[in-house]
Amino acid sequence: MCYEMVSTIVEAMTTAPTASTPTPPPVRTTPPPAPAVTSPHPGLSAEGPAPARRSLDWRLRFGALSLIWGFSFLLIKVGTGGYAPFQVTLGRLAFGTAVLAVAMAVKRERLPRGARTWAHLTVAALLLNAVPFSLFAFAELTIPSTLAGICNATSPLWGMALSLVALSEDRPTRLRVAGLGLGFLGVLTVLGAWQGFDGLDARGTTLALLASLSYPVGWIYLRRTLAHTGSSALSMTGAQLFLATLQLAVVTPLFTDLPSRFPLVPLLAIAALGALGTGLALLIQYGLVTEVGPTTAQMVTYFIPVIATAAGVALLGETLSWSTPVGAAVVLAGAALTQARRPGS
Repeated sequence: MCYEMVSTIVEAMTTAPTASTPTPPPVRTTPPPAPAVTSPHPGLSAEGPAPARRSLDWRLRFGALSLIWGFSFLLIKVGTGGYAPFQVTLGRLAFGTAVLAVAMAVKRERLPRGARTWAHLTVAALLLNAVPFSLFAFAELTIPSTLAGICNATSPLWGMALSLVALSEDRPTRLRVAGLGLGFLGVLTVLGAWQGFDGLDARGTTLALLASLSYPVGWIYLRRTLAHTGSSALSMTGAQLFLATLQLAVVTPLFTDLPSRFPLVPLLAIAALGALGTGLALLIQYGLVTEVGPTTAQMVTYFIPVIATAAGVALLGETLSWSTPVGAAVVLAGAALTQARRPGS
């Protein structure tokens, strides 16, 4: 039954690679040269949209992806209410890998070959999955899910700053540099800098910001090492999640004890976080980039913190000061400016 359901989803969300469609490296949704990233989901094409027929309108899938990723921070919060952060991350990766494994079976995809490719994917799994997923789980032990969602929105800002140093083909423009400055001004507004960060949990906030920084670091690494592998995006992403799962399977027993009980609601939250927020979301995003291109698909970035904030306030009873939504809006405006392209580029 599960196989049939995922088969239907895969056929609706993705298309099989053709000889006329170049195999993409496992990169983020962000079009070069600005490596903005939204969440830990590589494996997507940086090429233009390929003509394909879809059974579900892309706008509906775009909305579904926004909701899934926006609610991910709530699910992390609920999951850490019953399980250790490493256990939450391990469960998330395991469920996500299972969904992609079924998708690969449906598409008859093979795992990538070559020791060099697997070595680079191991590093990518650490930077894009194991580390940021774990950091967000630890962060939400002490900070609201709303703040974690807003911190995630800073990834395009970190990506812009890093690309100016690490990617020689990136040329800064005044507009993009202004967006970088505006975005970090928004971060200071969210954190209440003028109040001396009063009431802010510095450790949890730092972990969330480091998680958002890890994404563009991983994106740049992939761009430099796995630009042309000969394997499909789905295959590369599935392998990457599998490696991240192995990494957490090694780490988790070393730092956590086996739970004495298994509370149901947090367990269901972890299952949903993995199967929907990681596995299914990857399939949806992969299809969106293929159909409408990375520029349109990456716009989901600007909906995630809004949904995360609404979910945290409405369902978890988290409170907001005026600076949180105002600062978040400034962050998103800055992130949008960092994505501005030169005319004709």
